[in-house]
Amino acid sequence: MSTFMANKGNIVRKWYILDAAGKPLGKTAATAATLLRGKHKPEYTPHADCGDYVVIVNAEKAVLTGKKLEQKYYRTHSGWVGGLKETPYRLLMQQKPELAMRVAVRGMMPRNIITKDSLSRLHIYRGAEHPHTAQKPESWAAN
Repeated sequence: MSTFMANKGNIVRKWYILDAAGKPLGKTAATAATLLRGKHKPEYTPHADCGDYVVIVNAEKAVLTGKKLEQKYYRTHSGWVGGLKETPYRLLMQQKPELAMRVAVRGMMPRNIITKDSLSRLHIYRGAEHPHTAQKPESWAAN
């Protein structure tokens, strides 16, 4: 008997919906990262991209615990002297909650080439509506 190794020919991808309403941003992001990598599957193979599609809805209703809304910052740097831009998460969650969720999921993925393909299967929406009903996504229940 040989060990199963996933490759492009035998990967079956499913669609899952995660509802972020009232849940911590980090817990939702960790669940999404697990689904995108495929670690929930028994046929998980570390060097192959065997993850599923993930749709996150109600991103604006995700909560940050503790004092993170006031103390945590989203930072970008242009590479030039004085090019640091800081945005408090209070403003980021009001203006671009999809970006806050995407940054959190990206931070929980490994730093390798598979991550770029995995993140292309991540779809984040501010409200409860999404255009992926034709794919018949399943609701992922937290275990």
